[in-house]
Amino acid sequence: MTNLAFLFPGQGSQQVGMGKALYEQSPAAKAIFDEADEALGLSISKMCFEGPAEDLTLTANTQPAILTTSIAALAVVRERTELKPAFFMGHSLGEFSALVAAGALKFADAVKLVRLRGQAMQDAVPAGIGAMAAVIGMDGEVLEALCMEAAQDEVLSPANENGGGQIVVAGHAEAVARLVVLAKEKKARAIPLKVSAPFHCALMQPAADRLAEALAEIQVGTFEAPVITNVEAEPNEDPSRVAELLVRQVTHRVKWEASVQKAAHLGIDAALEVGHGKVLAGLVRRIDRSVSVRGVGSPDDIDVLHEGA
Repeated sequence: MTNLAFLFPGQGSQQVGMGKALYEQSPAAKAIFDEADEALGLSISKMCFEGPAEDLTLTANTQPAILTTSIAALAVVRERTELKPAFFMGHSLGEFSALVAAGALKFADAVKLVRLRGQAMQDAVPAGIGAMAAVIGMDGEVLEALCMEAAQDEVLSPANENGGGQIVVAGHAEAVARLVVLAKEKKARAIPLKVSAPFHCALMQPAADRLAEALAEIQVGTFEAPVITNVEAEPNEDPSRVAELLVRQVTHRVKWEASVQKAAHLGIDAALEVGHGKVLAGLVRRIDRSVSVRGVGSPDDIDVLHEGA
C-alpha cells in the first residue's frame, strides 16, 4: 500500500459543467450538492452545472462551488473505494475542503464559511486598488527583497509559493506594477494576473476579521488524519488551532511548495487531486516527481482507482 494524500484544489479550477456527472451518477454526490443548495439558500449546483461563467467566476460563488464539487467527488471516492489517506491538504480555499474531508468541519458549515470568505475577500479591497502577478524564475529571497523595494510604503508580498520557480505576489496595484518592471530587469518573467482581489496579503485583513467572527461560532470536530496547513506547511490535527490557522491564511502566503515537500518527507508517494481540474497535479509534478498525482473529478476517474492507487 502506497502512502496516500488527498489534495483539494483552490480558486482557478472552476469550470461550467463541473460536478454534473458526479451528481447524475452518484446518490452520495447528489446529496452533497443538495445539502449545499439548502445551506446557502441558492442553487450553487445549477451554477456549477450550467453557469453562466461570469456568475461562477465571482469569488463569492467560486469558493462554495469548488468546495461543493470537491466534497461531492470525495463522497464518490468513499462510496466506491476503501482508500484512506495518511494526510489531507488543500490549496488556499482547498484547505476548507481538506478539513471537511478530515472530519474537522461539517460540510454545511464549511460551504457557508467559504461563501462568506469569498464575499469578504471581494469586499476587502475596492476594484482596481489591488493586483496580483506571477513571477517565474526568481529565487524566493531575491523576490522578497524586490517586493520590499517595489512596495514604497504600500503593501506588496509573496502570496502563493506554488513551486517550480513560480511565486505569485499580491498587494497594491501600483506596487505590483513596479515589481513587474523590476522583475523583468532581473530577467525573470512577471505576468499580471486577472483576479478580482489581491488575495493572501495584508490588504485582506478586513476579510480575515470577518472570517474570524464567523469561525468563532463554528464547532470543530476531531481529525481522521492530519491536514498539512497552508500557513505553516506542517501537519495539524489539533481542533483548537483550526480557526486561527484559517484566519491567518487569508492574509499570509500559501506555502504550497513547502507543504508538498513536507508530505513527501513524511513518506507520501501518491496523491489524489479530489475535485475538478488538474492544477495541483501540475504543481506537484514541478515540486517533487517522487509523488504521483491522479485527478479524480468524474465518476470515470474514480472507477479506475484500485486499492493502493
